Amino acid sequence: MPDNATSTRDFMEQIKQAPEAELVARKRQISESLFNLRFRLASGQVEDPKRLRKYKKAIARINTVLRAHELAGRGE
Repeated sequence: MPDNATSTRDFMEQIKQAPEAELVARKRQISESLFNLRFRLASGQVEDPKRLRKYKKAIARINTVLRAHELAGRGE
């Protein structure tokens, strides 16, 4: 899991409670890490290729929470 979360449940709790600006910053940071990880994977320097999948899922989860915030804001 990105950040200091020990499980997916912890990560979800962290992002649900975070303000939108922090979520956008986390998403940008994870995206940059994913970009760098792809380069290292291509050169054979990655010891844990499963991190690619974890980062992609983390970005998708953040996008989902951002969308939920957006929809909640429109409904009021």
